[in-house]
Amino acid sequence: MPRTARVAGLAVAALLVPLLAACGSDDKSDGDRKDGRGGGSAGPASSSKLTVLAAASLTDVFKTVKTAYEDAHPGVELTFSFAGSQELAAQVRQGAPADAIVTADTKTMDGLRAETGTPSVIAKNRLVIATREGNPDEVKTLKDLADPKLKVVLAAEEVPVGRYSRQVLDAQRVDVKPVSEEPNVRAVLSKVELGEADAGIVYKTDADTKPDKVDAIAIPDGQNAVAQYPAAVLKESGDSPSAQAFVEWLSSPPAQQILRDAGFQKP
Repeated sequence: MPRTARVAGLAVAALLVPLLAACGSDDKSDGDRKDGRGGGSAGPASSSKLTVLAAASLTDVFKTVKTAYEDAHPGVELTFSFAGSQELAAQVRQGAPADAIVTADTKTMDGLRAETGTPSVIAKNRLVIATREGNPDEVKTLKDLADPKLKVVLAAEEVPVGRYSRQVLDAQRVDVKPVSEEPNVRAVLSKVELGEADAGIVYKTDADTKPDKVDAIAIPDGQNAVAQYPAAVLKESGDSPSAQAFVEWLSSPPAQQILRDAGFQKP
């Protein structure tokens, strides 16, 4: 090969070396950007939006839960959808997009075994008789609810609190003919609060949210029912690890203290 050609070839090669090195460096940087460690797979998301289906009786306390959890877990945003547990179960079966569910009874959760992970009970609750402010009808016991002059409202039988209400009434042989059957406990409380009913059976924690609107008449433990609140991750969650972390947090000391402060009992 003529000397001139060899010199030209070497010059071109010299120019290509830094270009090839630069390309190699760019490839590595791309890998670093994918997972932050130089690997080729994407790491966990830095933020997460979780939708949690929750029993209506958790409406107030879960506002505090949301604030506490998001403060302790930057980047996580919680959205709650509240309804009667039977409505929540129907939503899950219909494929509503959600990540976790908390019901007010184990029966409803048991019916969702094919759609959830293993549930854990996070709290318990008790029933009380809610009356109009000042208890003008002087309701003192479950037996007083059988008075035909009294307008009593109950939750529908398929609703956990409605089922619990009938259990305690049947056990005391009290025959109550409700003027209406509501889709969740908050609807029962609202009827009494607005004066559309004289009395109703609700959870203690629900009556506690309206201390200036309704009176809460205690039901003795021997005549009462215990409501259990199980929580579980939904198998169709778009972010199962984050959903599982939230469900586990509900059993942690900070979360349990929030629930105790709201009147819920230890699981």
